[in-house]
Amino acid sequence: MQAIILAAGIGNRLGALGARPKALLEFGGESLIHRHLRILAAHAITQITLCVGYQGEELIGAVNACGISNVSSVRNADYRRGSVVSLWTVRAALNTGDDVILMDADVLYDPAIMTRLIRSAHRNCFLLDRDFIPGDEPVKLCLRADKIVEFRKQLDPGIAYDYCGESVGFFKFDRLGAAALAAQCERYVARDLLDAPYEEALRDLIMTGGVPLGVEDISGLPWLEIDFPEDIERARHEILPRLQNGRV
Repeated sequence: MQAIILAAGIGNRLGALGARPKALLEFGGESLIHRHLRILAAHAITQITLCVGYQGEELIGAVNACGISNVSSVRNADYRRGSVVSLWTVRAALNTGDDVILMDADVLYDPAIMTRLIRSAHRNCFLLDRDFIPGDEPVKLCLRADKIVEFRKQLDPGIAYDYCGESVGFFKFDRLGAAALAAQCERYVARDLLDAPYEEALRDLIMTGGVPLGVEDISGLPWLEIDFPEDIERARHEILPRLQNGRV
């Protein structure tokens, strides 16, 4: 199994706090990227592809300073466009024939979440947290009869579902699922849909039904995606203390 970490974005919504890559934000004296690498190593993930863009050299330097030799980097030169471009940039990693963990770099999380994903019986798996704050920002995962029926920030008012939750931004794919995702990204690039978020390519996998997809419910485990300055404060004062109380 290999991992792909998407870390090319600018982080405009952090304002002055986004002058460096979000993956270099530190919580408890440890950067997000170092935390990711440490947790993946604990699960014997032996190959990691890091997609960089904004301030990419600084991020690569931080990774090299960790002394971890199994991280290769690819650069998304169009990092100002939609995140689907980052996913297209790592298409070679998606097409290696290995199982893949795909993850956003800007998440502070309980390592048990990664364990749940890796050990899931679902070969292609999304993570869902039912304990989320409704609004326009969360990417919502909706299920009906235990099957995913929608995956977007904005939901059609007419959609029928039994329950929904927020996507964590971590996914697992087998070789067929990863290859199918790479093919979807190729279609976006061919149609010049470069401003789309990568979640749209994932949504296509759901809607076409060509890849069997499962869900693991991680409700109750602490995590937070870092998008706004208030997220940094919440991560330090709410999430990190829960991680430090025996979960790291």
